[in-house]
Amino acid sequence: MKMAANLKLLSFLVPCTFLVPVLITMAPDLKETWNSGALQNMKTVFIGIFLEAAPFLLMGVLLSSLMQWFVSEEMVRKLTPKNPIGGVLVAGLLGIIFPICECGMIPVVRRLMHKGMPAYIAVTFILSGPVVNPIVFTATLLAFPSHPEITIARMGLAFAVAASIGMLVYVFVRRNPLRMPKVAVTEVKTHPGFKMVQPHAHANAHDHNHVKNWRSFFIHAGDEFVDMSKYLVIGALITACIQTFISRSDLISLGNGPVASYVFMMGFAYVLSLCSTSDAFVASAFSHTFALGPLVSFLVLGPMLDFKSTLMLLSTFRTRFVIGLSLAIITLVFAGSWLINLLV
Repeated sequence: MKMAANLKLLSFLVPCTFLVPVLITMAPDLKETWNSGALQNMKTVFIGIFLEAAPFLLMGVLLSSLMQWFVSEEMVRKLTPKNPIGGVLVAGLLGIIFPICECGMIPVVRRLMHKGMPAYIAVTFILSGPVVNPIVFTATLLAFPSHPEITIARMGLAFAVAASIGMLVYVFVRRNPLRMPKVAVTEVKTHPGFKMVQPHAHANAHDHNHVKNWRSFFIHAGDEFVDMSKYLVIGALITACIQTFISRSDLISLGNGPVASYVFMMGFAYVLSLCSTSDAFVASAFSHTFALGPLVSFLVLGPMLDFKSTLMLLSTFRTRFVIGLSLAIITLVFAGSWLINLLV
């Protein structure tokens, strides 16, 4: 069996050996292309996106590891409000206590869901936490000092969208949306409208036998950081390519029009994949080009849904759930920002 697998791998490696002389011959041209201005800019943008997001991802996995060791399933169940409306309201305001960027939010919430947190509360926390927190509030005020209504509209719309989607998940999602490991599982009723899927006793025994010391803590954090960071790297690389090879003037030209301006700003937020603590300063550059509604749509959609976070969501939740969640976010952000622009 092992010999057959090695032969199969060899059949793929042999053709690759013919690429070696080709690469050697083209080495000077490849080096010149790599050192061109556009690619230098792409490398700079990629490094900037990664370094901006990596500290928040690291903070998230460290917090996730702390929860793994010190927060029990029983504690999560006791602290979870039984009333769905109360649970959604509490989850929407948790960002004030835990101001974590969207990059670090997903590993934290994944750990809480494994501990027994209902899906609708977890999703509300994922969507509202990166926006409804004091750091983002202060950054938005500094970016728009003469337009406090933008900050108020951003916080209010983010909370409304997150709470609405949380209630939609409570009503329509009846199974655990997490991607579970390939082990035997048992469904356990932990909360109205939510079924927690737990591994059988032989799978849980492996976790319970670990010694809870600092060495095992950092091993767990390192494993989770590597697991999540590969999606961050892929997302940052593709985002850097789009920012480098598609000019901003061409993108802005697509945003002329009452509806196109919303589509452009929301698509721009998705592509840029900025951290929620810094996206307001990018949006301020468009304050003389777009109205209030498109600016708010940019500021709300980006922290909830961008390219890198989509990959991280797909690594955590089932694909069908992520698609439905993405469509709900886009629809509600568009409708809410359009209504704010109409009223204000």
